[in-house]
Amino acid sequence: MLVKVLLLASVLLVVNTVIHAMAMTLAIRWSRHIAGLHPSHPFFPTGRPMVVSAVVLLMFFASVAEVMVWAVVYKWLGAFSEGEPAIYFSMVTYTTLGYGDIVLGENLRLLSSFQAAIGIIMFGWTTAVVLAVVQRLYQNRSD
Repeated sequence: MLVKVLLLASVLLVVNTVIHAMAMTLAIRWSRHIAGLHPSHPFFPTGRPMVVSAVVLLMFFASVAEVMVWAVVYKWLGAFSEGEPAIYFSMVTYTTLGYGDIVLGENLRLLSSFQAAIGIIMFGWTTAVVLAVVQRLYQNRSD
């Protein structure tokens, strides 16, 4: 059973990584274009808060998409009969909030702990993306 859980968690890690990488690429490219971080565009200082907000929103939606992937897997595995509890459990687990009001059976609880670990990694990555954009915005301002 442990091998199956590890394989499934690894597949989900790859899927989450692809989603996050696509969002990161879009966020960085978009912020460079809109905020004028690319040398061929003028810099608009009044757009910084909107650029940062858009990047945060984009990365948030990437996390929501990742949560939805996990929720679909939980539902597919029979852990939940309805979609809403699967999404709720997935979000609470991914964010490591862990209310404990809904718990999985022994056969899937290890999978949920991997989801929490992956969620921590993805939130750290999101923080790095947002900080990179903010740093570029302020670096450009001082030039």
